[in-house]
Amino acid sequence: MARNTRRTHNHRHHSHRIERPAAVIIGMMGAGKTRIGKESAHMLGLPFADADHVIEHRIHMSIPDYFAEHGEPAFREVERDIVCSYLKHFRGIFALGGGAPMTPAIQDALKEYKQHGGKVVYLMAHPEEAMERANRGGGRPMLHGDANARWRKLFVERDPTYTKLANVIVRTHSMSPIRAAERMIDVINERIVHVTGEGIEDYDVQIGEGALAQLPHVLGSGPVRVALIHTTSVRRHSDHARTLLRQAGYDVLDIVIPDAEMGKTIEVANGIWERLGNEGFTRSDAIVGIGGGACTDLAGFVAATWMRGVHYVNCPTSLLAMVDASTGGKTGINTPQGKNLVGSFYTPAGVLADLQTLTTLPNDIFIEGLGEVVKSGYIGDPEILNILRDHAEELRNFDGASFLGSDLEPVVAELIERTVRVKARHVSADLREAGLREFLNYGHTFGHAIEQLEHFRWRHGNAVAVGMVYAAELSRLTGFVDTAFVDDMIELLESLGLPTTWHHRSFDDVLAVMHRDKKARGNTLRFVVVDEIGHATRLVDPPADAVEDAFRFVQD
Repeated sequence: MARNTRRTHNHRHHSHRIERPAAVIIGMMGAGKTRIGKESAHMLGLPFADADHVIEHRIHMSIPDYFAEHGEPAFREVERDIVCSYLKHFRGIFALGGGAPMTPAIQDALKEYKQHGGKVVYLMAHPEEAMERANRGGGRPMLHGDANARWRKLFVERDPTYTKLANVIVRTHSMSPIRAAERMIDVINERIVHVTGEGIEDYDVQIGEGALAQLPHVLGSGPVRVALIHTTSVRRHSDHARTLLRQAGYDVLDIVIPDAEMGKTIEVANGIWERLGNEGFTRSDAIVGIGGGACTDLAGFVAATWMRGVHYVNCPTSLLAMVDASTGGKTGINTPQGKNLVGSFYTPAGVLADLQTLTTLPNDIFIEGLGEVVKSGYIGDPEILNILRDHAEELRNFDGASFLGSDLEPVVAELIERTVRVKARHVSADLREAGLREFLNYGHTFGHAIEQLEHFRWRHGNAVAVGMVYAAELSRLTGFVDTAFVDDMIELLESLGLPTTWHHRSFDDVLAVMHRDKKARGNTLRFVVVDEIGHATRLVDPPADAVEDAFRFVQD
């Protein structure tokens, strides 16, 4: 019960911000929408509403009697009005009748609800179980005649719509109502960031315990073969993903790549292309990347280039990958001349940030990911910086073994969500980094130089942390910020355990690498700087002495 109590507190902490349901349950007759919805609402201390019961109260008669007297079209109009109202003015768990999602106006309302972070849960029971419950319950005008045959026919008609509308699926096969309600609670406590924009196929970033279970749903029924690309260091999580995929009926091609940046090379990509060719991978098959940022970068690059683009899903297992590499559609590999110089803009079908994968993350790898979190606070969400300051000690002492169920878990979940939202805003407005998206590179021009000159022995988040100090000092030297701004940044980074200095003998080496940065134009250097917390701007062709003085500032 302690687990559920904690979750109740977390939900109430956020519920005052919204006027929308915590979750909307859809599914076939007999799926258990009412019983499981009531149970999960009770566990969470939330109200529960069943659309059919609300309708009967409104029309002052049973639904079968209303069907008989007024017909289905009249019923659907009443249902439409009530459902659309509850989607905007009800804070609990809301279960819809089986036919409600087939109404176009309700479909549009559910899509809008999802865009605000709502969870549309497709509750799937085993067909035999659902039919037995539906028959036992009675009072279902849509099942007149041969009830089982009618149920199967309706399932064939409705399942594609349910699947398309839902952003999460809960399968209750052989589950007790209590266990199914607990799984529902896991789903309700997930955070979903909807990414959309011009030139982007909409997708969701799902953040929470057990999010990986949604992998078959995100992949969909189209692919037959799935290439599971992962590193040896995440074998526990790749084993889980492989099991989920095989249980869902996919043929799984297991592809293991080197850890970290050593896996982001043309040689590794070429080896994967060869395997895909030998296995007969077609355009309708799919790629799944599970691992850190380097792995998801490579998986996306392979997906973007194989047959000019195949379906892919990112399953990040590190904090850095969850907040940065897995979201936004930038894929790429490294070359001897620089990092990510070869790549493509190609968005995933979805991102599943399962907090359970952080339990195996070493402390130093977790802290590295905080570098990108800090960056997002400075360029787009000052509240991130407040959360980091308030919880610096707990974050610095992160221990994966005790993470789940701790007070730190909701803090990390909120930091991931906020950071992803910052990235989503920039990506939605500028997929191909022609304008606003460039601000996501705050700290990266100098940070990438560190990585390159250290032959990738420095981790990305650590390099970005020093890169932000460099950019802050450069902006102070050019009049954008004062000394207090730089000092406060250094204090925050150090409180989190992130580096703020780096030693390299040759400024000329650093300058040469920065000139090869993607933001450079010809011989003109371009930097992203922050002129006030939460707002970034460009610094084009700064004075040469300021560029060098900032380099001297970060030398240890």
